[in-house]
Amino acid sequence: MNWQQRIEAALSERRAADALRTRHPVTQGAGRWLTLGNQRFCNFSSNDYLGLSQHPAVIRAWQLGAERYGVGSGGSGHVSGYTTAHQALETALAGWLGYSRALLFISGFAANQAVIAAMLGKTDRTVADKLSHASLLEAASHSPAQLRRFAHNDVGQLTSLLAKPLDGLQLVVTEGIFSMDGDSAPLGAIADAAQQAQAWLMVDDAHGIGVLGEQGRGSCHSQGVKPELLIVTFGKGFGVSGAAVLCSDSVADYLLQFARHLIYSTSMPPAQAVALSTALEVIRSDEGDRRREKLAALITHFRRSANQHALTLTASSSAIQPLIVGENSRALRLAENLRQRGCWVTAIRPPTVPPGTARLRLTLTAEHQPEDIDRLLEALHDGE
Repeated sequence: MNWQQRIEAALSERRAADALRTRHPVTQGAGRWLTLGNQRFCNFSSNDYLGLSQHPAVIRAWQLGAERYGVGSGGSGHVSGYTTAHQALETALAGWLGYSRALLFISGFAANQAVIAAMLGKTDRTVADKLSHASLLEAASHSPAQLRRFAHNDVGQLTSLLAKPLDGLQLVVTEGIFSMDGDSAPLGAIADAAQQAQAWLMVDDAHGIGVLGEQGRGSCHSQGVKPELLIVTFGKGFGVSGAAVLCSDSVADYLLQFARHLIYSTSMPPAQAVALSTALEVIRSDEGDRRREKLAALITHFRRSANQHALTLTASSSAIQPLIVGENSRALRLAENLRQRGCWVTAIRPPTVPPGTARLRLTLTAEHQPEDIDRLLEALHDGE
């Protein structure tokens, strides 16, 4: 088999399984509406949970940042790409979340990969929830350390795995809110299990930060947990992109020396850091509280109405409301039916989710209105 044959075989296998991924060049894809060509859809696939991607103050902050700093950082933060805008954002994040330090990364994927690669050696072990994000599991599987997975949110199995003999150190890995199921991790019990085993805890709170808890401080703060390593990303509740690692002074100094993604990647544009600082101000403000309250009310309205329509949902109280339909072909058919009714929904299929659990990953934002949800549920009912 040559290279081209290998590629064609892999693509053919995906097509046969109705698992081939595609992209659509939209003119607007975040917030309440998605525009594709001349069509406008009510958007239920965006992670812009608070609607900040379109916030006038955030947009203007990016513009002002570009006017001051230019549109690029010019290099790695270790060379010339670490500006006062980056420093100000890191300081604000650390103070907001109660950590000594924050380090910025260009994406949540990069942050997760960098931290796990830098922290773990061949005598160590990662113990991760089996439904953790691909960036976490891939990094753990590529590291020289052992990788053991515990059943989703099963603290008993986590405790058993942590008790197995080991010469090195252990890192427990989980998400705060799981990206494909929308449910929350029992962080208090997980933190207790990690502490009893003298392990460190790493939590990726991509889908909780900005949305949950006092001032939007996220899953860990709302559950009274302070992991040694907290990953927050900016492409969801913040409405922008990028990520940060929250940690102690010594861990930050260590990562600055050994986290290769941090050392060898061009840092985020300083204008982006300026926009993120403004997004953080909105999140922490009374306006942020109002947006979170509205989102919570929309989630309640959706779940109550979905029950009246006899739809089976996961145990999610977050903005992620998956409708698991099973077969890939059915998920694709339902998504297409919804688009014909003016609702943009994405079918999520293996390998992103386990086989047999293809789903419509429905996401709500503070920009939605109750009538949008009613329209979606009517379309779902008719689409069946």
